[in-house]
Amino acid sequence: MTETLRSEHITVGAARAPNRSMFYAMGYSKSDFRNPMIGIANAHSTITPCNSGLQRLADAAIEGVRAAGGNPQMFGTPTIADGMSMGTEGMKYSLVSREVIADCVETCVQGQWMDGVVTIGGCDKNMPGAMIGMLRCNVPGIFVYGGTILPGHYKGRDLNIVSVFEAVGEHAAGRMSDADFDAIEQCSVPTSGSCGGMYTANTMSSAIEAMGMSLPYSSTMANVHEEKLQSARDSGQALLAAVRAGGLKPRDIVTRKALENAIAVVMATGGSTNAVLHLLAIAHAAEVPLTIEDFEIIRKRTPVLCDLKPSGKYVATDLHRAGGIPQVMKILLDAGLLHGDCITINGRTVAENLKDVPAQPSAEQDVIRPIDRPMYAHGHLAILKGNLAEDGCVAKITGLKKSTMTGPARVFDDEQSALEAILAGKIAAGDIMVLRYLGPKGGPGMPEMLAPTSALVGAGLGESVGLITDGRFSGGTWGMVVGHVAPEAMVGGTIALVHEGDTITIDAPSLNLTLHVSDAELARRRAAWAPPAKRYTRGVLAKFGALVGSAHQGACLLYTS
Repeated sequence: MTETLRSEHITVGAARAPNRSMFYAMGYSKSDFRNPMIGIANAHSTITPCNSGLQRLADAAIEGVRAAGGNPQMFGTPTIADGMSMGTEGMKYSLVSREVIADCVETCVQGQWMDGVVTIGGCDKNMPGAMIGMLRCNVPGIFVYGGTILPGHYKGRDLNIVSVFEAVGEHAAGRMSDADFDAIEQCSVPTSGSCGGMYTANTMSSAIEAMGMSLPYSSTMANVHEEKLQSARDSGQALLAAVRAGGLKPRDIVTRKALENAIAVVMATGGSTNAVLHLLAIAHAAEVPLTIEDFEIIRKRTPVLCDLKPSGKYVATDLHRAGGIPQVMKILLDAGLLHGDCITINGRTVAENLKDVPAQPSAEQDVIRPIDRPMYAHGHLAILKGNLAEDGCVAKITGLKKSTMTGPARVFDDEQSALEAILAGKIAAGDIMVLRYLGPKGGPGMPEMLAPTSALVGAGLGESVGLITDGRFSGGTWGMVVGHVAPEAMVGGTIALVHEGDTITIDAPSLNLTLHVSDAELARRRAAWAPPAKRYTRGVLAKFGALVGSAHQGACLLYTS
């Protein structure tokens, strides 16, 4: 190569002989030092099925990098199995892992002077963590999604991990036999890959494809299918092309327009509430101005085109067969709802990538709807505000029979006691559960509330009981749920001042979340309030709690000099 490489800091010149000698120990030859050093950030683990199938993708990416004349350098990144830690204290480490993954990518790429990086991930936080890390480094990078899981089957019904969480509530309510309960537990997760609906993993993989940081069609492939291996090889080669083409970098791709494209695709596919949090954090890493209000602007102009779980019928593999994210993007582009001039990692614009995609989805499927016959006229992730969430909160509002609810507050300062109340039959239709001190600082770590929300659905209360929290929801959650309430309880947000029995209104059409308590009474309660003792005073959770910002800004770590 004739252009200067970053890696020349440790490979060129007599003074770097000791550095080069360590490469020779790994089988390098003298001619290799003329080629780019490419990191392979590999999140393979046997902690979770989401990541247990990643090693073969990492190996395929290595093949692609080598075939294109690069030197692959593999290193590891961690993961947390959300589905396994859900409902336990371990779930508090999930969002924290996003920052740990970003730190791992940044540390290795910068410390080793890599010329580019392929990041490979499966479970939810792998993707935003990898994106944040790549944006911090701003060397050529590409994301390889580990792929979705295939659905399980039982008694003619497609199953996934959320099926098991909902079965807990059904079983506890006496609505499911022991035999069916055991069978659903054993049949729901049949292969490696990430949770199958348009939950957080598939939402974020779709968003990353939409913003141009992964290859077209790659975000909805199944982990166990051979096309996923080829996509990983192609990704390695595409990255080498970006390095050699003058260094197309993540911040060249992840622009304001690209983030708007990602948000539009999240809305059109019915994606996870977590996308709001993660896209705000990605924008922060890219130093692109983006606010929680921008999601509401894009929601109002973007229809829901896809009939996908958790509120719909289909899973990601069905979406892939129907044309995948490129088909969704083509419909949005032709409707003027996407920026076609955004550059993507393969060097082509969004419009160029979509040139040969049909203008209309196939009439032989009903996973993707045409623009004139959407599932819903407007997006599903609404930003509510009010005296109970002055800085905003996020609610899923489509597919509900009732979009407003007023009821008495049932207050819980932790998730476990709330779940116990549901399973014990102590929550009734019309109640509005308030789960607090579970925000970014309060958790710390902003755990997801899939266990209580699924238990409500299983108990037949999914649409008749509201749930409000300063924590998060799983992408598999549906129902009258409102999360990411900001300011959070731990910093004295109004959610900390709610008393048992207070009247609360969730009004999705007017985008309002109201605590029906007078300003004078709230002032009295605020004067008497004091923050509880921190739950963690050392270790990674304490560090996160001390540095993290508000959910309405992406729950980013805010460093001070």
